[in-house]
Formats: sequence, C-alpha cells, structure tokens
Amino acid sequence: MTSLTYPVPALLGTEDLSAEQIHQLLGSQAAIARRVRTLAAQKFISDALLTGRYRSVGGAVLYENGDPVFSDDDPESIAPGGEYPRSQTNVGDLSAARVDKWGRDTPITDESIKRRGIDVLNKSLVQVVNRMVKFVDSAALGVIASKVTSTLAASAAWTSVDAIVLDIELAKAAAEEDGEGRSLDTIVLTPTAYAKVMSQFLKAGLLPREAANPLITGAWPTVLDMTWLRSPNVPTAAPLLVDTAELGGMADEDLGGPGYSKAFAGIETKSIRKEETDSYLLRARRVTVPVVTDPGAGRVITGTGL
Repeated sequence: MTSLTYPVPALLGTEDLSAEQIHQLLGSQAAIARRVRTLAAQKFISDALLTGRYRSVGGAVLYENGDPVFSDDDPESIAPGGEYPRSQTNVGDLSAARVDKWGRDTPITDESIKRRGIDVLNKSLVQVVNRMVKFVDSAALGVIASKVTSTLAASAAWTSVDAIVLDIELAKAAAEEDGEGRSLDTIVLTPTAYAKVMSQFLKAGLLPREAANPLITGAWPTVLDMTWLRSPNVPTAAPLLVDTAELGGMADEDLGGPGYSKAFAGIETKSIRKEETDSYLLRARRVTVPVVTDPGAGRVITGTGL
C-alpha cells in the first residue's frame, strides 16, 4: 500500500526559480496538477479504506448494498462430457448517493512571488491539499463509522501485546466465521492510539529493525497480517478494522471544464490569472461521495482504553 502521511512532508522541492519562471509555472495547468499529485498521492486515508472506484453520472452514483460474496450453490462433480449446473448471481439492494463538489481557492499575489519565490507556491499547495484531505477523509470516515455497527469488546486494555494480539485475532476470526467470505486486512487508529500500539510492538520485537523499521521509514507497517494506518480524522479512538476489498469505494466525477487538469483520485486543479488584482487563484476541487456497500466488512473493538 502507498505510504500515507499527514501532514504532508516537504515533497515539492526547494528549487531556486526566478519570479519569471514561477509565473510560467503558474501558467501551466499540467505542472500545477503534477505538484498536487505529488502531495495527494500520499495522503487520502479514505481511498486506502474505500478501495472501490465507482463512476458518477449526472451527479449521482448507483450501487448495490451488501453484495453476497458467495453464490447460493456449491460446485458439483461433473462427469466427462457432462454439462455444468448453473447458479443465479445474487446482487444486493440498489441504492443511490449524490456526489458533491468540494473545493477552495487560494490567492498568490505578484508581490509574494517576487519576495518569497517558490516557497509561496509550495506552501499554498500544501495548505489547500491538506484541507481537502482533512475534509474528504473526515466525511468518509464518518460514513464508515455510521455504517459499521459490528463491535467486539476488548479482552483487556491495550497495555500489552498479548491483549492486542488476542483482540485482533478474535476480530479477524469473527469476520471469517460469519460465512460471508470477509477477511479483515486493515486497521485505522487515531495518531495517539497508533503511537501507543507501535510502542508495544517495538518493545515486543514485532517491528523490523533499522532500515526497514516503519517508525524510521514512515511506511505503514504490516503486523499480525494487518496494515496499520493512522489518521487525525478518525471520529473515535476505538480501533476500526476493515476488509478493504469489500467495504466500499469512492465515487468521483471528473467535471472537466476549460483550464482544469486532473491531479489525482478525482482532484482537479486550475490556476487562474486575475489581472485586476495582479494575482493568481490556485483552485483544487473534488467531486465525490464515499460509499459503504458492505457494512459487515468492518469491526470496531471497544474498551481498549486507547
């Protein structure tokens, strides 16, 4: 899985560009989109949890709720030359969701370009992308939290690796034993809860050492056959475990329009020159809606004390 970090690190470079070169850069929609892509590609927790990609048409998306993972019938023994029996494919109930356009402009003046150089562009892009991520992730995680109602009470407070391992494995077992073919593969925590858990894993020797240590590299670790993520936008401190292949997806709509470039994951950008104010407007927008198609593809562990 792509490494996700929040806030964003300094990825835009510290190149020493002249004011004229910065104006040229701001006049290139493709260049602005590439810079936003560098930022956004590492950030959205919502896209890591809701991995499905749905197409929105006419401002809405149709999706099927609770698609069964298995067909109704078992495979049968087929004699040589015999015909194969058929099974009816089952689908869930049809639902609809409306996509919304979310966006923000941030101004950059000619004076700031002359006096601050490329730094003003870098910081403006970081701020607008951070705000976009915070808003979209908060909305998506809120939807997930409202839909995923299956809970598991912790066996004990998560102050030891033994308690963490037992509860994680029990949650995974419950998902597997419900007979729907789900397999929990990702857990998301608040930054504080993540720090406490990683500290326990580090002391127990469950994390790779030195160069491969995720606490050094910043990459999300895989421990107990689970990918561990953190986000400040999680609505509750209770650990949330999901099957990312089954939980749902993001429905994005690319509106297009003159001057817009596609950056990443549905984000469209535009640099607008405002001659009347000697400035530019940097615009970022995402037309999207988070969709949970299988609420049973998640578990919340309560009572961990995190």
